[in-house]
Amino acid sequence: METDESVKSYYLIINHQLKLVVNETKKALTVLTVSYFTKYDFLECTHNINMTIFKISQRKRNSMKKLLIFVIITIVFLWIVSSNSLESEHQSTIDDLFFGTDSTFEVMTWNLQNFPKNKETTVDYVTQIIYNLDIDIVGFQEIQCDSSFTLLIEQLNQIDTLNAWDGYRANSDKWEMNLAFLYKSDVVNIRNIYEIYEDDRYAFPRLPLVMELIYNTTRVVIINNHLKAKGGEKNESRRKDACIKLDKFVEDNFSDVAVIILGDLNDDINEPEEQNVFWNFIGDSDNYTFADMEIAADSTSDWSYPYWPSHLDHILITNELFDEFRNEGSTIKTITIDKHLKGGWDTHYQNLSDHRPVAIKLRFAE
Repeated sequence: METDESVKSYYLIINHQLKLVVNETKKALTVLTVSYFTKYDFLECTHNINMTIFKISQRKRNSMKKLLIFVIITIVFLWIVSSNSLESEHQSTIDDLFFGTDSTFEVMTWNLQNFPKNKETTVDYVTQIIYNLDIDIVGFQEIQCDSSFTLLIEQLNQIDTLNAWDGYRANSDKWEMNLAFLYKSDVVNIRNIYEIYEDDRYAFPRLPLVMELIYNTTRVVIINNHLKAKGGEKNESRRKDACIKLDKFVEDNFSDVAVIILGDLNDDINEPEEQNVFWNFIGDSDNYTFADMEIAADSTSDWSYPYWPSHLDHILITNELFDEFRNEGSTIKTITIDKHLKGGWDTHYQNLSDHRPVAIKLRFAE
């Protein structure tokens, strides 16, 4: 029969273990309060709680087990209530999106998948997103409806009282999956917009759309693309052919001009040389760099095509922009709009696209 002293000692041990559970739970709640992005710290706290519970469960006092179960259920209930409350208080919306500034030059690429995917709902979403991001130029792919694109421009001009918006949509694709540019006409001086390689549908099932412009005093050329989709040797060969011809076009026409090649390029830039259709650019690092290479090499959370996790939308710059890209304040990122939508990716996919946009911000020397 156990002595009073041994029972007292046992109760002290149980009390200590319960305090550990409570402390770890409080720590977990604090982590959740501080930041959404510290979820791995919370998982560590949860692991500690589980280990403590396991140790207590090895005790042989049934009454203490019942008490412990009651305490654990209470803690879990309070955690659920607290986490739901925190989530509702910190729910991000598209109004929290931002990217551009008055002192930088922003260009974005976005495949809008059969725009407008959900009719006027899509137009309304895109209007608000572009306005909040404050992008100077957007290169779109898959702009199916001309009237909806016109409506997008009209709505932007209605809500944005500080800028004048204009756009251009090509009309050469027989399936109406055309490329387009949307731009602030008071920020950039557009000199010309035109398609190239009109007789080469093998390399370019959707013709590249070229924009020549002046930003401040800098001449810039943007080439918007939507290369051949899907895997397989033939499709990869067509994308590789397109890259070789884009390189030739730049070399023949804009060898000393700042050029940005962007779009849904439908392949991974982070592959070995023998498999990489973009190697003519990657191997020519004196003249070209993929500004989004770090995104492609990083975790899938920031890839542009989460529907089938891959990073397919790219921004390639020529050496005339290397210094600007290295300047403080310059950056590139995938705009994870889905993280700002109620319903997350499902809402994004149903109302916007299967692609996320990718945007670059460049600070030019004053």
